[in-house]
Amino acid sequence: MSDTYRVPLRYKISRPVLKAVFRLLFLTLGRVTITGKENIPRGKPCVVAMNHVSIFDPPLAGSFWPGPLEVIGAIDVFDKPFEGKILRFYGVIPVHRGDYDRPLLTRMIRIIEAGYPILISPEGTRSHVPGMMPAKQGIAYLVEKTGVPVVPVALVGTTEDFWQRAKHGEKPPVEIRIGKPIVLPEITTKGTERHESRQYNADLVMRYLAGLLPLEYRGVYAESAIFTT
Repeated sequence: MSDTYRVPLRYKISRPVLKAVFRLLFLTLGRVTITGKENIPRGKPCVVAMNHVSIFDPPLAGSFWPGPLEVIGAIDVFDKPFEGKILRFYGVIPVHRGDYDRPLLTRMIRIIEAGYPILISPEGTRSHVPGMMPAKQGIAYLVEKTGVPVVPVALVGTTEDFWQRAKHGEKPPVEIRIGKPIVLPEITTKGTERHESRQYNADLVMRYLAGLLPLEYRGVYAESAIFTT
């Protein structure tokens, strides 16, 4: 099919370079710990769901993820001189925070159907503080339309003071905790009930994320966290 998603050649070249650079930066500036690599469904499409505290989260998750990973990023970051160049060089897909963007959702579905994992934040924006905020329904919609599992990726230590601490030689610890893939309940309802079901599924992802995070990171999901072994 002519509309099948394919990664442009320039990104196939630029992404490994960026991943290597950011891996080196994180390993040099901080102390990186990764757990749960065995939970990654290698070679299969999935939605990778992360908590989002700061600008350090996407490059941390992306640089240590094995294989290709599509990334969604807020469009306002593209306007920043340095960050915008990095996002364009990688080929990050821009999204308007808080807006319902049907063409974007359609594009994300095409990416997943083409066999690629895609990294998103269910919160729809970064929280600037460790505690998670309520999820948007976008992740539930994606899974509803594609049927792929969700892989929760909990990031710890990527607070906005990471750079200040790192440049003073503190080598702050950062963690990537990868949870087991989640199969969300099928949504068969209509109208208002479908809206409620999507919110339930989006919150379900966050509850699994909360179960991977320290208490101070769980935010509004502190009382409903799901812990797995």
